[in-house]
Order: sequence, then C-alpha cells, then structure tokens
Amino acid sequence: MHVPHHVQFDKSPKQSKKAQLRNRSAKSRMNTAVKKVRSAATREEAAAALLMAIPVIDSTARRGIIKKETASRKVSRLTLFVNKLP
Repeated sequence: MHVPHHVQFDKSPKQSKKAQLRNRSAKSRMNTAVKKVRSAATREEAAAALLMAIPVIDSTARRGIIKKETASRKVSRLTLFVNKLP
C-alpha cells in the first residue's frame, strides 16, 4: 500500500482525474453539437443546429478545454458549411 508523505501527493491525481472527466464530457458535448450541424438534412435544420452549437463551442473555449482560436475556426467553418447548403 502506498502512503504519500504529503496530502497533496495523494490529492493531485484525484483532482486531475476529475478534471479529465469534466474535460472529456465537455469536449464530447461540443463534438455532438458539431455533428448535428454536419448531419442536418436541410439548410434550415443546419442553421438551427448551428445556433445551438455556437454557444457550446464558445463555452468549451471559455473553460480552456479548447483554445479560443480553435473555437473560432470551428464556428467559422460550420457557418461556411451551412451557408453553402442548398
């Protein structure tokens, strides 16, 4: 059995595991929102899905899970995708 010399040596792995789960969940939520935009059948559906996806992408960037440049690029490319739909 491992007994740490200091409390922090036992605490930091727990904290990083919790953060990892939180980040994975947020990233998964973002990717699901992006997929809904990409898989929309019509332009109207895609536009509605885009309006739901943008705040999710922005909040993921605000929390530092993805960089703000990455978020901006994702929003930009999704908007271009929706505008090109017939």
